[in-house]
Amino acid sequence: MQSSSTSTIADALTRAIVEHKLLPGTKLAEQKLADHFGVSRTLVRQALFQLSQNRLVTLEPARGAFVATPSVDEAKQVFAVRAMLESEMTRAFVQQVTPAQIQSLQAHIAAEKKAMDRNDVGQRTELLGDFHVVMAELMGNQVLAQLLGDLISRCALITLMYQSTSAAEHSHEEHAAIVAALAEKDETTAVRLMQEHLLHVEAGLTFDRELPTSDLSMALSSVAL
Repeated sequence: MQSSSTSTIADALTRAIVEHKLLPGTKLAEQKLADHFGVSRTLVRQALFQLSQNRLVTLEPARGAFVATPSVDEAKQVFAVRAMLESEMTRAFVQQVTPAQIQSLQAHIAAEKKAMDRNDVGQRTELLGDFHVVMAELMGNQVLAQLLGDLISRCALITLMYQSTSAAEHSHEEHAAIVAALAEKDETTAVRLMQEHLLHVEAGLTFDRELPTSDLSMALSSVAL
């Protein structure tokens, strides 16, 4: 039960970060979190430590826990790692692609479109990131899916800090183009499109933006238990 509670808190906070409800630099007060989730501060502390291992939270002695604020160098390194991993993932996906996998990706693309049409920023952000994790899961590679999931979560912070409002507008269309190339088993095009997609996202980052701020109480009001 204790492990489950810790995991529940960590998952809820991760979702809030990925959906841009908890912003970089937000102080994560243990007592407020304990009150919100109805658990002890010990469980909250364990969840925050878990998130610190995934680089989503920074633990500072005598100051407490804060949502991480990735540096410019870290942002560039994260995208470099994603480019390496996802280029090879795309190559491997083409070599074993099935009609059922394509149908699953097309369904995901349709969900992205619905979220965009509703202007549901949180859901759109989550789905656009999950597209890459879904590819790994469809390949049956849970290790890769977990690695990408961690990287996508860190990218959510990076894009929130550095991405301009219009920079991600074409991500959905680029995902659709990648799926079309996968369906055609066109390895060269699929890999090129994936590489270009990640380059476009990184190119849309503006590294001289002011750091956004957030209030924990307001953010927690929209965090699902």
